[in-house]
Amino acid sequence: MTHAVAIYQASQAIYELFDKVIVLYEGREIYFGSTSAAKTYFEEMGWYCPPRLTTGDFLTTVTNHLTRKPRQGYEGRVPRSPVDFEKYWQASTEYKALQDEIVQHERETSSKASAAEFKASRRAVQARHMWSKSPYIVNIPMQLRICTKRAYQRLWNDKISTLTVVIGQIIMALVVGSVFFGTPNNTGSFFARGSTLFFGTLLSALIAVTEINNMYQQRPIVEKQASYAFCHPFAEALAGLVSDAPIKLIITICFDLILYFLAGLSPEPSQFFIFFLFTLLVRFTMSAMFRTVAAATKTISQALTIAGVLILAIVIYTGYTIPLPYMHPWFKWLNYINPLAYAFEALMVNEFHGRDFPCASFVPSYPNLSGNTFICPVTGAVAGQLDVSGDAYVEASFQYHYSHIWRNLGILIGFWIFFVATYLIGTELNSSTSSAVEVLSFRRGHMPKDTLQTRSVDESVGPVPAGDVSINSRRQRSDDMSQQRSIFSWRDVVYDIHIKDKPRRLLDHVSGWARPGTLTALMGVSGAGKTTLLDVLAHRTSCGVVTGDMLVNGKVLDSSFQRKIGYVQQQDVHLETATVREALRFSAMLRQPKSVSTKDKCKHVEEVIRMLDMSEFAEAIVGIPGEGLNVEQRKLLSIGVELAAKPALLLFLDEPTSGLDSQSSLAIVSLLRKLADNGQAVLATIHQPSSILFEEFDQLLFLAKGGRTVYFGEIGHNSQTLLEYFKKNGARSCGKSENPAEYILEVVAATAIGQTTQDWPEIWRSSDESRNRILEQDRIHHEMGCATMENSNDGNCDEFAVPLYVQLRHTIIRILQHYWRSPTYIWGKIMLGVVSALFIGFSFFRSNDSLQGLQNVLFSIFMLTSIMSSLVQQIMPRFVLQRSLYEVGHLQYLGS
Repeated sequence: MTHAVAIYQASQAIYELFDKVIVLYEGREIYFGSTSAAKTYFEEMGWYCPPRLTTGDFLTTVTNHLTRKPRQGYEGRVPRSPVDFEKYWQASTEYKALQDEIVQHERETSSKASAAEFKASRRAVQARHMWSKSPYIVNIPMQLRICTKRAYQRLWNDKISTLTVVIGQIIMALVVGSVFFGTPNNTGSFFARGSTLFFGTLLSALIAVTEINNMYQQRPIVEKQASYAFCHPFAEALAGLVSDAPIKLIITICFDLILYFLAGLSPEPSQFFIFFLFTLLVRFTMSAMFRTVAAATKTISQALTIAGVLILAIVIYTGYTIPLPYMHPWFKWLNYINPLAYAFEALMVNEFHGRDFPCASFVPSYPNLSGNTFICPVTGAVAGQLDVSGDAYVEASFQYHYSHIWRNLGILIGFWIFFVATYLIGTELNSSTSSAVEVLSFRRGHMPKDTLQTRSVDESVGPVPAGDVSINSRRQRSDDMSQQRSIFSWRDVVYDIHIKDKPRRLLDHVSGWARPGTLTALMGVSGAGKTTLLDVLAHRTSCGVVTGDMLVNGKVLDSSFQRKIGYVQQQDVHLETATVREALRFSAMLRQPKSVSTKDKCKHVEEVIRMLDMSEFAEAIVGIPGEGLNVEQRKLLSIGVELAAKPALLLFLDEPTSGLDSQSSLAIVSLLRKLADNGQAVLATIHQPSSILFEEFDQLLFLAKGGRTVYFGEIGHNSQTLLEYFKKNGARSCGKSENPAEYILEVVAATAIGQTTQDWPEIWRSSDESRNRILEQDRIHHEMGCATMENSNDGNCDEFAVPLYVQLRHTIIRILQHYWRSPTYIWGKIMLGVVSALFIGFSFFRSNDSLQGLQNVLFSIFMLTSIMSSLVQQIMPRFVLQRSLYEVGHLQYLGS
């Protein structure tokens, strides 16, 4: 097999597993060759590789003008710009050897025999009856079988969603059936029977609208698998239809049994099964129709807007809201292309056919009725008759005929086949993936003019100074950050939860502290509970039992603790339509105390922007990955949102370097180092850092599986304090070229997999270092408890930093901005409102003033109001998808 891998922060052991490496510098190739020769190539070019730096990090460092360092004597001879590196590479002997190797390879593989062998091997792995040039391995029947099996597995693993739909339909049937329960068997039941049949048809159809959201949730997966030639998109779509069929059958059985007999419809078996047949077919047809809408559109807002218009047309022109004789000629044609119109006609004639209903009243109401002097006040009644024919009623009122029942069945089946075909075709044609270059989007009129020129100018200025290292230059800059004095400490923290009625301990007597001006690393093997400890310390847990002491200056935490800390979670969740500056200001306005003026808050935000080097993209829209901020910029924004709040106690960070390359990780950790140097207390979880990153931390809290402490203390210069502890307790010596962080992970992991018998958590408990840590913690509690400390945030201990009216003002402004910058959503709502008004207005244009017309208008308005209330929820999926954003806002922005 041949593999090509893009990997971030690769350790030396991982790097050495590869045969070749390609180095890119702003899209230009500056090296391709053996992994073992890459380091030597760049050292001979004139670049310096520090001790303990992995080769992968060294190759990445060379492409960053802020972090690379030339060897002594090569300051004016090394290439600096991407073009210079490319020219050097193309003039090298390694490049010439590569070209010779490519020519030799092409000579060996370009012969007819090799081509025929490749085609034969390709054909051998394909299923029978496959086109030889098809990118797929298995044929369509096999794809259908596999996709259908997976679809049933999805249903089985998501039983709650299926049960919710079934229970919801049962409740609807109970509500509608109970409304018309006890209807008399006379002409007074005509309206009730028609309403029952209309609701039965309509509710069977409208439930299919929810499938649009399901289709859009699955679309990214379908597009990805189609791009990898897993299967045809239409095979996945057809499998979804097949898997949903039994569920729809169960729902229809439950719904029809309750509604039909509770509402007192005709008890004849034949009429019930006809009712069941048509309602089941309506579910299938409308499901296929709304799936077609989802497959033919590009965004969910477009799909839901079209669905809203379709629902309005379907409801009004079914034939009951406005009977066929009352329909305006301009839109009467909608009745002929409405599947529900044919189903409703069939259900009406099925219920009323061959039945005579006694008159509930007569006109005039004489005591003795004789001859033709009286008539039943119902459409279709005949003078002098005590009963009204059901067939006459539906024909006179709706122009329905029993002879159309089986014709309508065929038409409904035709609609279903048509929509299934269009759904499959739309899914196949509209599932192509397209990749786009990452670009920043700025507010109109706020794009910086020198965005594209900054880097080229920086790299073209003179030789690189020997001591120009990013970390040193960043430390030299001072910032207007408030000095902290409070110390946050925790002792014997234990966290127990129950998983499937079995107790489980995630943290086991963990102790430590975070001083102002220190950068503390929280490390551990996978599953050790690093993030769990961070959540417990930040009071973000919602289940389980937490015991132990968590103190600030030796005192119990008050209700303002959460808003006085900053918590940068691993996922960068931000409002996509906000700019970087707006996100920072929103955090500052709501989380800094009300005693701080708006001017000072905005000034602090500008200081944060400068400190994080975000000036170039301060007016950029956050956007989504690929169309907005990149990974590093999003992480910087996450940190900036917390810094804008001026956390008075501590800054928590959960995996701040996750998903970043080595240079971006170095920039983030250098920033944390700078914050600590300015008095901020920082506690960050970090996984397998490079030696350069690890050296930036002051303290280390290392956890083993089960949340047990392996080490807590100083790291020391070149990690000597840490390495000496492990060495004197029986661990092997750490090599001079090894990464200390990887060394510790290897030593502790060796115990976990049974390679050694050392119990490092137990060794720590019985060590002198552990006892010294306990004594030091007692001293901190005693000194800080006796000292008179200034209470941060002007003595405000409230849960929220600002009053409710301030929160409302800023959140309303933010929501209005979000609406204004979502034109698709706005135009969708406008279109739906305009079309609704046109439908209602033209449908009743020049209608007569008869009682029947008034009833139709009132009933239409009632139905439209109900439908629109449902559509408001269906057309706003963004607020469901952004629930995590609002949860973050509640936890972080508002401090609760």
